[in-house]
Amino acid sequence: MAPRTAIRGLLASVSAVLLLGSAACAGDDTAGDAGDTLEVWTRSAPEPAATYKDIFAAFTAKTGITVNYQPVVEFDQQLQARASSKDLPDVFVADAANLGTYQAQGWLQPIEQASVAGATDIADTAWSSVKGLDGKTYGIPFSRQAFATFIRKDWREKVGLPVPKTWADLTALAKAFAEKDPDGNGKKDTYGMLVPGSAQNGYTVFWGASYLWQGGGDIVTDAGGGKYGVAINSDKSVQAVTWIRDQFCTPGVVQPGALTQTTAQTTHFTDGTAGIYFTGPYNFVPYDQKLTKEKYEVVPAPAGPAGGDVLANGENIYLGAGGKLTDAQKKLADFLITPEAQKLGMVSKTQAVVRLPVNKTLDAAQVTGDQRWSVIQKAYTENGHEFPSALQWVPVRNAAAEGLNKVLADCSGDVKAGLDATAQAVSAALQEQGVLA
Repeated sequence: MAPRTAIRGLLASVSAVLLLGSAACAGDDTAGDAGDTLEVWTRSAPEPAATYKDIFAAFTAKTGITVNYQPVVEFDQQLQARASSKDLPDVFVADAANLGTYQAQGWLQPIEQASVAGATDIADTAWSSVKGLDGKTYGIPFSRQAFATFIRKDWREKVGLPVPKTWADLTALAKAFAEKDPDGNGKKDTYGMLVPGSAQNGYTVFWGASYLWQGGGDIVTDAGGGKYGVAINSDKSVQAVTWIRDQFCTPGVVQPGALTQTTAQTTHFTDGTAGIYFTGPYNFVPYDQKLTKEKYEVVPAPAGPAGGDVLANGENIYLGAGGKLTDAQKKLADFLITPEAQKLGMVSKTQAVVRLPVNKTLDAAQVTGDQRWSVIQKAYTENGHEFPSALQWVPVRNAAAEGLNKVLADCSGDVKAGLDATAQAVSAALQEQGVLA
C-alpha cells in the first residue's frame, strides 16, 4: 500500500474543493486548527460521495480544519491494507455491524461518550449499539435505518387484495402477483417476492434475519459477560425457516434464481417482474425515478407469530487508532451529529447518506417532506432489531448465511438437520473469537 502522502497526491482533485473552501473562513473563532488536515474515508459510490463532500465542506467552513476526503468502494479490503501499513484514516464512516471486527483488530480509538458534544441528543439505544465486548465505546452513531415492505400498489389494487398484515397475507399477495397477471400483459411472467438470497457476503441472512426474528428465532443470543449462545437451530428458528423455505418452494412466490442473486442482480421490482421487496429506505430515490411514487407503497413488514421485528442497521463514525490529530478528529465527529450536518446528509440532490437521523431533535419525515419516513421511523423505534455488533459479526453472519442458503435450496430436505449443521458452523465462528457461551 502506498504511503498516505502518495494517496493524497493521487486524490488531490477530490480534496481541492474542500481545501479551497477553508480559505474563506480565516476569521472563524475556531480556526486555530487551520493547519490540520483530516483524512476521512466512507464506503461510497459517486452519488453518496457528493453528499459527503457537502458535509465536509460545511465542516471546513465552520472550523478551518481541512478534509482530505476519499470515497472508497472496496472499503474493507482497502482499510485492511492501510491497517497493515499502520496508516489508518483519521476518521471513517462505516457499517455499524462491523464495530466488533474493527475493534478486535485494534483499529479504533475508544471514545468517552460524555466528551462528545451533543451526546445527549442521541438516543440511549443508539449509544448501546456502539459498545465493544469490554464495555467501552468505540464509535459514534451517524445514521440508522430499518427495513420495510415495498409493494407495487398498482398490482395490489389490480388483484384486489389489502395491504398485508400477517405472513399469511404476504404469501397470499405473492401468489396473486404470480398467478393473476397484475401487469395485464396476458402472460404469466410476474413473481411475488424479490429476494437477494445469495450466501455471498451474507445476503441470505441480511434478507432473512427479520423473518427469523418475526418467527421467534435468532442466529445467536447474548448470554451476558461478553459471551453468545447459538440459536439458529432452536425450535422457533426451525419453525421460522420452514416458513421461509415454503416461500422459495412455492412456484411464483419468489423470483427464479433468488438464492444465487445479490442486490446488484435483483432489479425485478423496478423491471416490473416482481411485486414485493423487503428492503431499506435507500431505495426511495432510485425507485421514485424508475417507477414514480404512485406505483409503489411502503408499508410495515407483515407480522409473524412472534411479532414484527425488522432489521435495523446503519453507519457509525469511527476514529482511526494511531491518529495524530485527536482534537480535530473529535471536532469532526461532534459536527457530524449536529442538526446542520445531519440535515445536509438527509436532503441531497444525489443520494442521502443519513437515513434516520441519530440526532433525536430531528424528524426525518419533517426534514424531507416525505411521510414514508414515518413508516421507517416507526419500524426502527418499535421493531428495530440490530445485529450484535460487539462481536466480530462478519464470520458469524457468513457461516449462518451459507448454512441457511443450503436449507432454503433443498425443498425436500430436513430443516432441523440442516440448521443443526449450520449451528455447528456458527459455534465454530464464535469459538474462534473466544465468545461462545
